[in-house]
Amino acid sequence: VQLQAFGGGLVQPGGSLRLFCAASGFTFSDYGMGWFRQAPGQEREFVAAISWSGGSTVYEDSVKGRFTISRDNAANTIYLQMTSLKPEDTAVYYCAAGRMFGGIRPYEYTYWGQGTQVTVSS
Repeated sequence: VQLQAFGGGLVQPGGSLRLFCAASGFTFSDYGMGWFRQAPGQEREFVAAISWSGGSTVYEDSVKGRFTISRDNAANTIYLQMTSLKPEDTAVYYCAAGRMFGGIRPYEYTYWGQGTQVTVSS
C-alpha cells in the first residue's frame, strides 16, 4: 500500500496550490479519503474528506469555501485545491485512506501518505 502526496510549495498569501495524492496497493474506490495537516508543535488536524464515489464531502470550518477536495477513481488519485491561502494554512499536508467516510480523527484512517509541505508566506 502506498499513498504519495505531492504538489506542496511556497506560495504568497492569497495564492493557490493544488495538492495531489496517488494511491496504489489497495482497492481505491472502496475507501473514503481525507486530507489532514500538521503545523510545527501542533497536533495533526482534519482538513477535508471525500466519500468512496466522490459524491459527499466534508470540510473543517476554517477551510470551507477556500479548499475543494475531489477524487478520480480511474486514476486512483485525490486532489485538494486550495485557494485564498493564509499564513495559518502553513503545515505538512497528509492524505489518508479509511473504510468509513467523513472521519475527522487520524485514528479513523488506515493508510497514510508521507506528507507534502505547504508554506504560505510573503
